Amino acid sequence: MSAHWKPFGYFAPRKIMTLEQEISKRRTFGIISHPDAGKTTLTEKLLLFGGAIQVAGAVKSNKITKTATSDFMEIEKQRGISVATSVMAFDYKNHIVNILDTPGHKDFAEDTFRTLTAVDSVILVIDCVKGVEEQTRRLMEVCRMRNTPVIIFVNKLDRDGKDPFDLLDELEEELKISVRPLSWPINMGRHFKGVYLLHDKSLNLFEVNKTRKSDTVTSIENIDDPRLDEMVGEKDAAKLREDVELIEGVYEPFDEQMYREGLLAPVFFGSAVNNFGIRELLDTFVEIAPEPVPRFTDKREVFPNEKKFSGFVFKIHANLDPKHRDRIAFLRVCSGTFERNKFYHQVRLDKDLKFSNPYNFLAQSKEVVEEAFPGDVIGLYDTGNFKIGDTLTEGEEMRYKGIPSFSPEIFKEVINLDPMKSKQLEKGIEQLTDEGVAQLFRQEPGNRKFIGVVGELQFEVIQYRLEHEYSAKARFEAVSFHKACWMTGDPDAIRSFCQYRPKEIVKDKDQNLVYLASSPFVLQMARQNNPDITFHETSEFKE
Repeated sequence: MSAHWKPFGYFAPRKIMTLEQEISKRRTFGIISHPDAGKTTLTEKLLLFGGAIQVAGAVKSNKITKTATSDFMEIEKQRGISVATSVMAFDYKNHIVNILDTPGHKDFAEDTFRTLTAVDSVILVIDCVKGVEEQTRRLMEVCRMRNTPVIIFVNKLDRDGKDPFDLLDELEEELKISVRPLSWPINMGRHFKGVYLLHDKSLNLFEVNKTRKSDTVTSIENIDDPRLDEMVGEKDAAKLREDVELIEGVYEPFDEQMYREGLLAPVFFGSAVNNFGIRELLDTFVEIAPEPVPRFTDKREVFPNEKKFSGFVFKIHANLDPKHRDRIAFLRVCSGTFERNKFYHQVRLDKDLKFSNPYNFLAQSKEVVEEAFPGDVIGLYDTGNFKIGDTLTEGEEMRYKGIPSFSPEIFKEVINLDPMKSKQLEKGIEQLTDEGVAQLFRQEPGNRKFIGVVGELQFEVIQYRLEHEYSAKARFEAVSFHKACWMTGDPDAIRSFCQYRPKEIVKDKDQNLVYLASSPFVLQMARQNNPDITFHETSEFKE
């Protein structure tokens, strides 16, 4: 770990601050993108500029020469993709920045959707060559549902991509959000010379630099400064002046309030792999991004500056450290101050728990913390007390909302390939499905186990982790189910329905009855013929 990184914690002396001061320092955000847009690379470079690491590893296509800091699972290192949400914290300009790097792959979208419930803002990475892609749209829809503020980083300017003005039009049209460029590229690809910073009228000249921070910002008086011609050439200087005039004429001045309300996205251009455009992005982010915001529970709205602690679990990860069979629940602090070794109330189980070793993270590295504040994400060692969505409080009976399980799209039956390892398989399936990337359904009699996922790649990850983390071998046999639907309504009607369709009835991990419909038509008929039963396609009905 870098000697420059000073995570907040018991070992670092710090002056006593009020809760309001601690809150105002926090910036907690997620990085989202379509796969291969450069999201994990950008995460690394933000850590580099934040002093959390000294040399970044370059992520190229699907091979990792030097493993990316935020990719810690073995299968991620092999495949060159992020399949789990990483949590990282660092200090920057008197702010504590908490990054949640999310899976880009669509097969792990549900993990990303849940992670977005734990952030206050988002940086969306766009590939300048490909523009807006399918996963980008889906992620943006989730952001818009919550009015999450978004900053857009257009990446890979060192490659020949789409015209910047065309890209801006595409962003507005496809993502249904107004945009305002705060930096502007001078060419791209082989002829990329840098970016002009519209907000402070300075020039950042491009140089290839993949491992260290580059500082080549040049102050010019304004866009008409004759030195601009000397630095980028008369032709490119003339084109830049023309572009800037058009930007100032077409786009409204940047409005911070509109950004905070999720209506306007500032846009930056750069090349993450070359550490270019990162500093402007990070500087602007800590300046304009919201500090921790209020959140809703089933009882009331909770404000960060309330004295009493509360928070919710948005992710669980088994075997974060392969050498120790640990299981960590990631908790977002929403209000008050979390203190080590203090008892807190687990609302769902109605029992009090205390935590002797709460952690904060720099990817694989973690440090024990004495206290944590709203906006912070901490890791709590879990012996099976937590499920995704659980709430911790100082006694108040309330539950944070908006962390559902969605109906899976692909279903397979678990077939044990080694009966001698049945206990290991059972434990592995239980723990891995607790992480939320897959759902486990059981059918009686016979104890048949079905796993439901959003994307095929999840089965590969589960199979790999079962073998390497639990010494259990299994194969997955396809079953023809279309949708998992949770059922509520008249108990007699539900009982009768279950007796009529026993082969399509299972229970989830919370012992809720679930109907596995074999096709859209069959589901439609079930709804039509059973008006006293409501078939839910997400688990939010339990909130």
